[in-house]
Amino acid sequence: MQKLKKYLFVLSIAGIASAGCKQPAAGSRRPAEAAVAAGEIGSHLPVFVVKDLQGRKISSADVLGKIVLIDFWATWCQPCRKEMPGYQALLDQYGPRGFAVIGFKLDTMADPEDPLEFAHNIGVRYPLAGASGDLKQKFGGIEGLPTTLLYDRQGILRKKVIGFESTEAFESAVKQLLSAPN
Repeated sequence: MQKLKKYLFVLSIAGIASAGCKQPAAGSRRPAEAAVAAGEIGSHLPVFVVKDLQGRKISSADVLGKIVLIDFWATWCQPCRKEMPGYQALLDQYGPRGFAVIGFKLDTMADPEDPLEFAHNIGVRYPLAGASGDLKQKFGGIEGLPTTLLYDRQGILRKKVIGFESTEAFESAVKQLLSAPN
């Protein structure tokens, strides 16, 4: 009986001591961190290929390695009309340093004017394409207009604004990304 008590005592001490020493099984890994949802800060520029409003192909591959401003807009959106010329000015100034702008037109309401005439009248020359439902979902869905997304050279979303934002605020972000090491 004495031997049995001693054996059980040693066995229970060994069990208690090893309880906090559990090692992961060989080859097991920590669960991967959840991916960042499309359209959220830290998400990646989605892969897309679309025709612009003049029928030319534009794609995410065209802007690889560049800082990219994606602007969702509409001809009936007054804040869009106000901020789009500022994006053109940023492109004119910083395009040679690796900055690109693409505008995606929403069609949730009828256009009061031809989109190409609209762009011409406000001095916008950057690529403009229609935003299909699939494209909008690739960018995480569009909750309001304008929606502006700014991606770094690695294609990571660094700034997102729903609604009007001054050109100066985007210029500051663009300059910071241009000066960041590659």
